[in-house]
This record gives sequence, C-alpha cells and structure tokens, in this order.
Amino acid sequence: MSMTDPVADMLTRLRNARHARKEQVAIPASNLKISIAQIMKEEGYIKKYKVIRSAKNKQGVLKISLRYDEDDQCVIEGLQRVSKPGRRLYVGHDHDLKGHGGIGVLILSTSQGIMTDKEAQRRRIGGEVLCSIW
Repeated sequence: MSMTDPVADMLTRLRNARHARKEQVAIPASNLKISIAQIMKEEGYIKKYKVIRSAKNKQGVLKISLRYDEDDQCVIEGLQRVSKPGRRLYVGHDHDLKGHGGIGVLILSTSQGIMTDKEAQRRRIGGEVLCSIW
C-alpha cells in the first residue's frame, strides 16, 4: 500500500485512537511526523512520544501517548489536514488564519522547520499550513 499523504495518515490514526480511548498509538516514523509530535507535546495535546528504531524496521515507529483530562476526555478535540497533496495552502508571515476559531494551533512547514503559526509569525516567516489541532 503506497501512502500518498503521511500527515493525513498520522492525523487519522490519532483521531481513531482518540475515539477508541487508547492510551498510545503507533505510527510509522518520519522526521516530519516527529516534528509534529514535538509541537503537539509542547502545546499540551499529548503526554509524550518516542521513536523506536530496530534493525528490522529502519524507518522506525513513532509511539505517541495521548493525554486525557481528569474527566477522562482526550485533550485533543479535533485534528484537520489543511494543506493537501492536491491542494496546497501557503500563508505569509502576516496571515490571519486561526487554528479552529482561535482555540487551536496551526502547524506550518517553513523554511526554518516545522512550527506553530504563532512561532512563524513571531519569526516573521510564512509556510505551508500542514494541519490544525484543537
């Protein structure tokens, strides 16, 4: 099975794990997905993540531990792929897009790496809007 959109696959796996109330989700690792997981951890959407590499599986597996609040609700309410392979969405540093009505975070791919929209605005750089998490 060829994967045309690994970011959409990652978001779908997270969404499915959230609905199934799983503690952890395993995703084929890549530098892009690891960067997205790092931002999700920094923004408080997940507890932790780790990359497991083996001789058999050179690509490795990204294990993400979902975070639940005291009412046992997943702190991730939703995940949405914004820029798609067939229709890319780029923004300048002065964009006024908001991650899900201002309550979420947009993750951008910029010339200086993967970062949140707030960080990109602070650095005055634009990029491709990968996804929105709220």
